[in-house]
Amino acid sequence: MICPAALRRIAVLNKDSIEKALRSVKDIISDGDIVAENRVEKITVEGGSVMITLNLPTEDVDIKRAVEDQCRAAVKAIDNSVGVMIMIKGPAASPAADSAPQKPSGSGDPWEDQAALPGVKNIIAVSSAKGGVGKSTVCVNLALALQERGAKVGIMDSDVYGPSIHVLLDVSGPPKEGKNREVAPVEKHGLKLMSLGFLTERGTPVIWRGPMVMSVVKKFLQDVDWGELDYLLVDMPPGTGDAQITLVQTVPLTGAIIVTTSSELALVDAEKGFMMFRSVDAPVLGIVENMSYFVCPHCNERSDVFGHGGGKEICQRLETEFLGELPLDPAVRAGGDRGNPIVKVDPDSPVTHAFLQIADKVREICPAG
Repeated sequence: MICPAALRRIAVLNKDSIEKALRSVKDIISDGDIVAENRVEKITVEGGSVMITLNLPTEDVDIKRAVEDQCRAAVKAIDNSVGVMIMIKGPAASPAADSAPQKPSGSGDPWEDQAALPGVKNIIAVSSAKGGVGKSTVCVNLALALQERGAKVGIMDSDVYGPSIHVLLDVSGPPKEGKNREVAPVEKHGLKLMSLGFLTERGTPVIWRGPMVMSVVKKFLQDVDWGELDYLLVDMPPGTGDAQITLVQTVPLTGAIIVTTSSELALVDAEKGFMMFRSVDAPVLGIVENMSYFVCPHCNERSDVFGHGGGKEICQRLETEFLGELPLDPAVRAGGDRGNPIVKVDPDSPVTHAFLQIADKVREICPAG
């Protein structure tokens, strides 16, 4: 049975009612409103959450914040209990903005807005320049392994185009309004979580250009009520682009963990990812070799499916820490598909022990205390 409050929300809170409410927000240039001037690009209503995409022709942070506050107030006038997330796109970036920035001196420093997150002791990017190496699976299980060692842990999914944290942990949103900041993280297994997967319907593609990706990463970092955390793991998308650059420009990164397999193609991309972080003066904590080997459950024979030892070799060449190797185990894939991470459901498995050893190394390199 649906409660009367939910029925009222279904009847009132929809795209038409939100668009009507947004007509009360004045445009920043003309005498019209933001709807009449086509500043509202998209309105998404999902459960108890609303996401609005605006396109404002300004880089003035104060003006953006004022419009954002007015939009939020307009939507909450319809239903004060709804969670509202607003993404603001600015003017088109110049061609030079597509290249990796170098730290310049003087005004215009892209690191000038970098600020720590209150209460968060360590921010760690879990990255790989190549997709398909199990980076998100490593991120989730490493988070649980750190938690098993007594740490308070959060995961921020910055893969806008292919979020996966909500699937790997079998958790859905929408997130609620935060006490101290705009949005409260979703929680599962004691982990604090934020992902675009909580705000979009399954199977719906996100078709955004780079500036919107950068806005989402900043939003998840700065406007989520993360609270007190020993470690915030940021699950990065493949590549070395907008999300990676925005992360290091927005917060002081404790370090990055590069995930690779031992195949030559993956190792080439792992080195690219390593050099990207080094080029922006972000430390790399080390490299994890995933799917390092497979042990047949019937004959106990070991097979190096993707080769073996490449992770250690690249660490020696790049002079970085080898954090550990993880075996290829079908239970890891099956657990991820069902939202049951191996560290949580099988604490005695060899894979779990490997994750705990990696967690111990991470804690040694960047302790929470």
